[in-house]
Amino acid sequence: MKKNIIVANWKLNGDIKSISCFLTYLKLKFLSFSKKNIIVIAPPTVFLERVYKDINNTDICLGAQNIDINLKGAFTGENSALMMKDIGVKYIILGHSERRLFHNENNEIISKKFGLVKKLDLIPILCIGETEIEKKSNKTEKSLKIQLKSILNVFGEQAFRNSVIAYEPVWAIGTGVSADPKNVQLIHQFIKNYIKQYDAISAENLIVQYGGSVNSLNAENFLKQPDVDGLLIGSASLKHEEFLKIIEISDNIL
Repeated sequence: MKKNIIVANWKLNGDIKSISCFLTYLKLKFLSFSKKNIIVIAPPTVFLERVYKDINNTDICLGAQNIDINLKGAFTGENSALMMKDIGVKYIILGHSERRLFHNENNEIISKKFGLVKKLDLIPILCIGETEIEKKSNKTEKSLKIQLKSILNVFGEQAFRNSVIAYEPVWAIGTGVSADPKNVQLIHQFIKNYIKQYDAISAENLIVQYGGSVNSLNAENFLKQPDVDGLLIGSASLKHEEFLKIIEISDNIL
């Protein structure tokens, strides 16, 4: 049975005290949950190893928010997929709209990172989504196709095996305005059907999660949709009470 994947993307937030408190509560409560969900914590890079030590003997997974396009070398300030694997990272978020917008990451750069993640047997969480202009112009599907095709063109029809896709409409991220769950269902269905054209096995096992102003009040409406396989959560994942509520909601639905 496919599991929901619930990912906490802490972005550029957190400190030693708050992280220690968060993980203490999370581990304590997590014991009472079933194993229906895959839980991933993606802290800022500087806290990755600290978080790994705290969750190492649990079923909670470690995620990274980004990697460089190089595995090693003279690239001051960067972190590689090889280093991430070495410290226990299992999932790596790629192509988040904030990386695309604030760090000028295009589909070519994201594709290179995707390849490195797959090469090292880590699991990519590929973020795709449309802008507000694209949405209003009815170009959502076209935009998503372009982003998916940039991966398929380089890595072939089986590129999305053992992968996660996060549908994150750009206009919903950090705005407090989430997408309509029924519309999200249609888009997730479109994503899976599009990939199925290339590889039925990829589509059958693909996890497509939703992200964009998710919280404990709207999580259930998303998770009840048949093709929503989890959530990528930003600000709501910073408070352990809120994040635990979302896990509990997912646990009760499955």
